[in-house]
Amino acid sequence: MEAGEGKVNLARMAVSQVEKASGHLPGIDAGIFEKIKYTRREIIVHFPAKKDNGSVSMFTGYRVQHNDTRGPFKGGMRYHPDVDLDEMRALAMWMTWKAAVVNIPFGGAKGGVECDPRQMSQHEIESMTRRFTWEISPFIGPEMDIPAPDVATNPQVMAWMMDTFSIRKGYSVPGVVTGKPLELGGSRGRFEATGRGVFVVAAKAAKHGRFSLAGSRVVIQGAGNVGSAAAREFARAGCRVVGISDINGGLYNPKGLDVEKALDCKKRSRCFVKEEVDAEEITNAELLELECDILVPAAMENQITAANAPKLRCRMVVEGANGPTTPEADSILSDRGISLVPDILANAGGVVVSYFEWVQNLQELFWTEGEITERLIRILSKAFYEVKAIAEKERVDMRTAALVLGIGRVAEAVRLRGIFP
Repeated sequence: MEAGEGKVNLARMAVSQVEKASGHLPGIDAGIFEKIKYTRREIIVHFPAKKDNGSVSMFTGYRVQHNDTRGPFKGGMRYHPDVDLDEMRALAMWMTWKAAVVNIPFGGAKGGVECDPRQMSQHEIESMTRRFTWEISPFIGPEMDIPAPDVATNPQVMAWMMDTFSIRKGYSVPGVVTGKPLELGGSRGRFEATGRGVFVVAAKAAKHGRFSLAGSRVVIQGAGNVGSAAAREFARAGCRVVGISDINGGLYNPKGLDVEKALDCKKRSRCFVKEEVDAEEITNAELLELECDILVPAAMENQITAANAPKLRCRMVVEGANGPTTPEADSILSDRGISLVPDILANAGGVVVSYFEWVQNLQELFWTEGEITERLIRILSKAFYEVKAIAEKERVDMRTAALVLGIGRVAEAVRLRGIFP
């Protein structure tokens, strides 16, 4: 995504957020804040995998485990050329706060492999996934650390991870990952969960902002699991999705796109084709600056920066991706009166339904999609109003309020457990 110029160090950004939130939590000991700024464990593995032509390539993989005070580590696995340790540190920390904001018993982790899956065959991705899983298997498990899909990973990748881990254990362990295919113990509603959650929270924010969701103009950057599910939810609610994009660029129609036709086109052609969708081609940079009511960055980090924040023409930003807005951009948007629903609240639907999947695996009892959706809406709605109450009480923006809620819960758990010995 070319929009993310002026890239910031995500790990430093995450730590600075803790320091900012600590000013609104005066009852927490400074030593506890110092402790939760550090990751618990950082695993880096270098491993070989065979290519289809018989040659061997070396890969670097990461699994960063930030904090497990409130429950097992939990977080996605991504395959991307830009995966690095600082990115994993930040994303793991944000996962910790996210789980705490929605008050589910997980800590935060993140992992991935530095690679370009677009240049790899399905067989090569499988070989790499299985070898990576084997390398990190001593550090993951249903009671220790539970991976899930993220950028460029999917239920099939989770199936390979589960199978490889189960081979090592000698018996089937479905609870080692979430986001699996239904046939292997996956949960109904998991694929749509993050995008559906983005919509649920956006609807609450729109109601609080006193504008009607029906008929509102929505722009979505990203057409993967999150962006596509969110686009469908907004369209079903009567919104006009006027812009959508993927890594190659996007489409714009001020009258509203045919969302199903656009997503079907992408699925068949692996990109958007304007002739098939009745739309104008635009770049990702142009997409972010479209006039709209709700902007949903649902792609990668560092997309809304000090360079383009003054040019945004939306009423509200709802973060479907992790870390899409830099601190400098946050300040600019706030000064301009553009409200923002932060990632650790807006995209928490994925971890909530991952928790449901984990619980179902442990119980060996599966729920209907209706039950899952109802519980998801209830949890996200409660979290939204808790964050909003803190924002109003402390007179801070929604991001700071969400951090105060999440960090405060983790800090209190650390206090109660104490530091051994």
